[in-house]
Amino acid sequence: MPLYNNAGEIRRGITSVFSQSIIPLELIVVNDGSTDGGEKIVREMKDERIKVLDQKNQGVSAARNRGIAEAKGELVAFLDADDEWRPDFLETILRLRNTFPQCGFFATHYTYRELNGHYRSPILHKIPGGQWEGVLQNYFEVAASSDPPIWSSAVAVKKEALLSIGGFPEGIAIGEDLLTWARLAVAQKIAYSRKQCSVFWLRGPLTGFPTRTPEIPDRVGQQLAALMTDVPRESMKSFHQYLAMWHRMRVSMFLHHQDRSNAIVELKKMARYAPADPQVYIYGTLALMPKTVRKFVVQIFTLLKSVRRSIRRD
Repeated sequence: MPLYNNAGEIRRGITSVFSQSIIPLELIVVNDGSTDGGEKIVREMKDERIKVLDQKNQGVSAARNRGIAEAKGELVAFLDADDEWRPDFLETILRLRNTFPQCGFFATHYTYRELNGHYRSPILHKIPGGQWEGVLQNYFEVAASSDPPIWSSAVAVKKEALLSIGGFPEGIAIGEDLLTWARLAVAQKIAYSRKQCSVFWLRGPLTGFPTRTPEIPDRVGQQLAALMTDVPRESMKSFHQYLAMWHRMRVSMFLHHQDRSNAIVELKKMARYAPADPQVYIYGTLALMPKTVRKFVVQIFTLLKSVRRSIRRD
């Protein structure tokens, strides 16, 4: 559990860990230079199952890697300090491990908790419905056409598998977890449950366009492309769609920040991997519009996507 200035939420997360139907061997809380006293709250719990590690602020990947290195168990699960597990999360993970021993990577579906207290299901395509559990044969196809099927607070990975890929990439602020799951998906089989066993407490409203500032250079995109030599031939089309999805996200972010030149750079990369995708032409049209018109169209597009998402609430 990485901890950085989550004093108001940390009790909820820890309570969810020890409310599991199967209690974990240990909980490692990595205090990543918090300044709000959250680590003191954890220590005041005086629970011998909780180990608190302090370090200077280095980012979530460094915190997770510290926890991985210290973990005693064969299987390492992750939970962000402001999110929570439902009581059957670890039970579901262990069932997946026992049912699909050929896998090294285990994940469950999750639910969003919006700012107004409503719960909403992420959109998943290309996965059987209901309470399906099985080996996810087409991770890149699913990830390219859905909300993220795998999220950091709803996974568990064999420690040796994490160490084999070097853990989480440090020094990357956007997409570090996405890159980690892609590396694991290339190297490991994934067992997946459609049960919503974790709750993602949203920090802001979901909109149609990502709003963060993209990193330059695009190290995630570069390292994703480097995985291409390890992707099986039968999965290459889906992997190209996945790469196009990453660059589409960057196009969206640059357009949100009215950065047309960088949006066009990313658009060309998107078109390289998915030339027939209609969204290439949609985003291309947006990029070529005058600034004032583009801003208005983006606002309308964002509103329509927000309405569409709200219809899908649980």
